[in-house]
Amino acid sequence: MAACLARAGRLRTPRIFTKLCNGQVSHKLPSMQQTIFPHVLLFRNVSGIPIKMPSLSPTMSEGTIVKWLKQEGETVEPGDIICDIQTDKAVVSFEVEEEGILAKILMGEDSKDISVGKLIALMVQPGEDWKSVEVPSESLESDDSTKPVSTSPQPTPEATKEYSGMRHAGAVPSTVGPAVRTLLELYNVDAAKVTPSGPHGNIVKGDVLAYITANRLSPQAPQAVPGPDGASQPPASTTSPAAPPTPAPQQEASAEGYVDLPLTSMRKTIAKRLTQSKTEIPHAYMQCEARIDRLLSLRKQLKTEGVQASLNDYIIKTVALALRLHPEVNCVWNGEQLERAADVDVAVAVATDAGLITPIVRGAAGRSVAEIGRLVQELAGRARDGKLRPHEFQGGTFTISNLGMFGVDEFSAIINPPQCGILAVGGGRPEPGVDGSTETLLTCTLSYDARAVSEQDAAAFMETLAALLSAPDLLQTSARREILQVG
Repeated sequence: MAACLARAGRLRTPRIFTKLCNGQVSHKLPSMQQTIFPHVLLFRNVSGIPIKMPSLSPTMSEGTIVKWLKQEGETVEPGDIICDIQTDKAVVSFEVEEEGILAKILMGEDSKDISVGKLIALMVQPGEDWKSVEVPSESLESDDSTKPVSTSPQPTPEATKEYSGMRHAGAVPSTVGPAVRTLLELYNVDAAKVTPSGPHGNIVKGDVLAYITANRLSPQAPQAVPGPDGASQPPASTTSPAAPPTPAPQQEASAEGYVDLPLTSMRKTIAKRLTQSKTEIPHAYMQCEARIDRLLSLRKQLKTEGVQASLNDYIIKTVALALRLHPEVNCVWNGEQLERAADVDVAVAVATDAGLITPIVRGAAGRSVAEIGRLVQELAGRARDGKLRPHEFQGGTFTISNLGMFGVDEFSAIINPPQCGILAVGGGRPEPGVDGSTETLLTCTLSYDARAVSEQDAAAFMETLAALLSAPDLLQTSARREILQVG
């Protein structure tokens, strides 16, 4: 073997060197080449481990790469985060389960609308030469489509040839990829004249590009179509030359100062799911009004005792207790099967720049108001930063949407499937009372799935909710119990 290697080094023939060394010592070729024959260039591609765009949420069909946290050549261990991906819900960190070296990043940062399952990067096994990773042909084809091609060919005799799908002289091997085939046809190259360097003697993209550069070839343009008078004519406009050009509506809008806003994947998914909900779910509605003066007084009193919570936190607690008393409303769909949830997991609608997201307060009925307040504040902050983890916004058995802080008195919301109910909470408004005093009324509108929840169950739930909001004795007991535990 040593004599063969020495002979290959003297001949300085890369293909002979590769052939002689192929077999039992193939995994040692890169180190042997560098130590024994540094002047010999070894053409040996390494098969990469594909990293594809993952599905990070049940409704995710495409995603956007926000940032790569690992760079090419860096070691990756199981559980490492390699990049952040913007899904239809939030920015989620992508963890890998394999170990190796990140060899090639195929989709850079801010690559938008990447379909689930599309190749985004390649890894190699530990110890392999990551710089020699073999990029699949479909990725090469995608890269070629973004490169501009010159439309002004050099005046060579071959430029007058008629364009066809197979212009090169030699037959293209069936093993070449689409990118190689496109280059051979575009530059009218005979495949037999190109020296292959790929595995098993296949031609790769670099071989064709090297041949094109060495021979200073230019792309061959298709032959122009002759006009009616026999001369080649450029494409003409269908409008009369005397008629003034009419600007497009988009250009007029741009001149007036309009700005095109990109639609995020989250907003696309929201629009799709809400349209599906309104068209497939039979929405029914029910309202209740509650006098919340006692609740406001309780909140003010407990605030002086150290319980920091907003009015919305008290509403979440109240809704959770009402759902516990009326489990018929606390149900979700599992395919075609309706299931009654064992726990009360309340999703809270939070507005972000990318769209609406609903982080979940799990086990809300068993939490104190202060604990709910701290959890909602933390979840809402990470939701606006796009840092929610999937389990923090996926699931939930019931949703609350509160627009009272925006001055909205009342509204109705669309059910978020597979849930069967959503409560729209308006703002408190002063109304004259029976004895001439001023009372604060709060209007809540329940949207429920008429297939899953009956009118009687919905009415009973709303009655209990209004009673708890008007006389929050259970909330007061829970809050004071927490103060005693802390102090």
